[in-house]
Amino acid sequence: MAMTLRERTVLPPDDRSELTRLARDLTDDRRPRARLIGPDGSKIDVPEELYGVLRDVVAALSQGLAISIAPHNTMLTTQEAADLLSISRPTLVRLLSEGEIPFSMRGRHRRVLLRDVLDYQERTRQEREQVLDQLAVDAEETGLYDVTSTPENTR
Repeated sequence: MAMTLRERTVLPPDDRSELTRLARDLTDDRRPRARLIGPDGSKIDVPEELYGVLRDVVAALSQGLAISIAPHNTMLTTQEAADLLSISRPTLVRLLSEGEIPFSMRGRHRRVLLRDVLDYQERTRQEREQVLDQLAVDAEETGLYDVTSTPENTR
């Protein structure tokens, strides 16, 4: 029987104490490989990737955050990729043309691998973080923090 995948959002429960305990237990790296035990007692090994997702979901819910789960194709249209990156489609097309993100052509339509979009997203996040770190170092070296440490009285 085929199962239909749908997008859904899960809200945290009112009483998060049980989730907090579970989140603490899931971060214990001394545990052996994770297993899923069914209602009939059957056991299935849980892949590391899925176990990591489960840990992230439990951690977020235990902190009172909601979780959205949405299935994605691994081959995206330019609009889907742009939406995932929160940029316009023309901006994404420019990034594709500049070689920032690999793509393939299906007829006259560009298609982008989800993995490549996520790699680009992580790469740009790291680049922004490095630039911000360098700006902080430069500001410290030039004494900009000292200039603004005591505000000037304007009245």
